[in-house]
Amino acid sequence: MSDIVWKRDEIESPCIKVCVIHPETRLCTGCLRTIDEIGAWSVMSAEDRRAVMVELPSRAPRIAQRKGGRAARLKRAH
Repeated sequence: MSDIVWKRDEIESPCIKVCVIHPETRLCTGCLRTIDEIGAWSVMSAEDRRAVMVELPSRAPRIAQRKGGRAARLKRAH
């Protein structure tokens, strides 16, 4: 059996194993990819992967920082 698949020169996934989808932007808060990009990553061409990788840094500001979650809401309510 050939191991050519494991020796391909491909762009690594930006996944950092923090897979949480932001409810408003629908971007992964870990890698900043869309669900469609994550699902298609393994079959995307190197050129398409490169294009996504170039765009990722510009997506970070679209994800608003959380304001403390439930604990902060409860604290503000009192």
